[in-house]
Amino acid sequence: MSKVEVHSGVVHTIPNDLKKMLNSDPSVLILWNKITPLARNEWICWVESAKKIDTRERRIRRTREELLEGKKRPCCWPGCSHR
Repeated sequence: MSKVEVHSGVVHTIPNDLKKMLNSDPSVLILWNKITPLARNEWICWVESAKKIDTRERRIRRTREELLEGKKRPCCWPGCSHR
């Protein structure tokens, strides 16, 4: 059985902690790979912009939850400034 590739963003590469979460749940990984590269970029930047480890961990959990809810980008965030 081959492993499904985790697609990255446009500017940002996916960090290991976010990648680990995506690989742990096949249904979330499928949703992740279906969103656009720009949308993935937003999620990655949102996670990486956290200043505290607690915030980063919470954002990774929210990424999972919000993808399962059908959201394509992080809620209530101005967006990635690196694009």
